[in-house]
Amino acid sequence: MIGVAGYIAVRHLQAIKETGNRLLATLDPFDSVGTIDSYFPEADFFVEFERFDRHIDKLKRVGTSIDYVTICSPNYLHDSHIRFAMRQGADAICEKPVVLNPWNLDALGEIEKETGKKIYNILQLRLHPAIIELKKKVEEGPEDKVYDIDLSYITSRGHWYHISWKGDIQKSGGVATNIGVHFFDMLTWIFGPVQENIVHLSDSRRAAGFLSLEKARVRWLLSIDQEDLPPEIKKRNQRTYRSVSIDREEIEFSEGFAELHTKTYRQILAGEGFGLEEARRSIETVYTIRNSKPAGLRGEYHPYLKQLIKD
Repeated sequence: MIGVAGYIAVRHLQAIKETGNRLLATLDPFDSVGTIDSYFPEADFFVEFERFDRHIDKLKRVGTSIDYVTICSPNYLHDSHIRFAMRQGADAICEKPVVLNPWNLDALGEIEKETGKKIYNILQLRLHPAIIELKKKVEEGPEDKVYDIDLSYITSRGHWYHISWKGDIQKSGGVATNIGVHFFDMLTWIFGPVQENIVHLSDSRRAAGFLSLEKARVRWLLSIDQEDLPPEIKKRNQRTYRSVSIDREEIEFSEGFAELHTKTYRQILAGEGFGLEEARRSIETVYTIRNSKPAGLRGEYHPYLKQLIKD
């Protein structure tokens, strides 16, 4: 596992253990990794890539094969670490976003063909029972129906966020990529490809826009600013607000996340995981958002925007 000190890594540690597998070696430049003791205390740990690389090579030479490399590193390193996995003759299991740019998908696809190895992306919302039920409802509904969707996700982050790699758009892809890519994957998976992508607001703390999908019109807002939380959420001292309404009906999926990584690993082990092409729509969507000039209060915009933009 690369990136074992990251906050999402514990879900991968749990998934590896619950699927009856063994973690051989881990890498992270940060050494606050005591969590490993609860799962794989015998796993080797490295803070330097060069020593980690040498150790993996040594394991191969003594006959210990590496089946998978799990990648939980910062977004901008995913491409490089996937390539490392495939050079080792292993499949890659990578957290989202699998890459930052659409053309990176094409290049990695060529390496898949050359090596015969697979790249799997963690798209766990596709395994959430409420999301699966919603997809079924849309598929069984009228073919010509276009749904009206409002997506709001405000997850408060402190000053550290902007100092870390997450606050660097070149490393994280910005707010829309870092905290929104899984929502865009879910929406395009259920409602079809993007036909129009308009950005109304985009800065270091927030992003908002409008997506016209094959079967949906989506007004969306993403924020890491605590001040953007609705008053009733602030009163309850909560730091996160998540809302997805479809035709003014709220979709509840705030629970049920604990087992999704394990479910994803089970699919991967069965050869049925989500590959590069499954990730393409969301990667193209966030790339366009990142490189668009905000339009301000024009057209169909998220209802919260009037409070955030003084046009």
